[in-house]
Amino acid sequence: MEDSRGAHIAVVGWAYTTLCLVSYAAAFSHGASLSACTDMMPRHLRVQLHSTSNNYITLHTNMSFYSPGDRVPVTVRSTQDFMGFLLQARKVSNNEIAGTFVFIPPGSKLLTCFEDGDTVTHSDKSLKRNLSFVWKAPDQPTGDVKFFISIVQSYFVYWAKIESAIVAQRGQN
Repeated sequence: MEDSRGAHIAVVGWAYTTLCLVSYAAAFSHGASLSACTDMMPRHLRVQLHSTSNNYITLHTNMSFYSPGDRVPVTVRSTQDFMGFLLQARKVSNNEIAGTFVFIPPGSKLLTCFEDGDTVTHSDKSLKRNLSFVWKAPDQPTGDVKFFISIVQSYFVYWAKIESAIVAQRGQN
């Protein structure tokens, strides 16, 4: 009797652990969690950070300057497929998230880290390669900004905070 109860407990424990891990993994297949807002780091189990100098991603805009309220195209280009991402614009002066995204591609969704739509993440785990976004600068002066993206190639491999060139605010001293 003891053996069958022990075996039953072991099976129930294994099933519970498996269900928790599957639920945990499935949660991130629909985008980054709000816990990633500040440091842009994935919260996967046993994930491995790779050097940002060895990535295959480019993040750029076709604008070197912007004015308050401007819409700035942001493009992500990759030579390899990836599954997940987290994209933000941040002030160069204090690293705070700035502005909102007003256009996002299919397979992505808006997040609210500090303001509605200030962050974009993936909405499914389909493979992605080239993505286009439009960011709207705040209506009040914000200062120079950079765009940052964290890329998840697979559940175990990611690059954090790949950055764009500075997009300078026009008319600043």
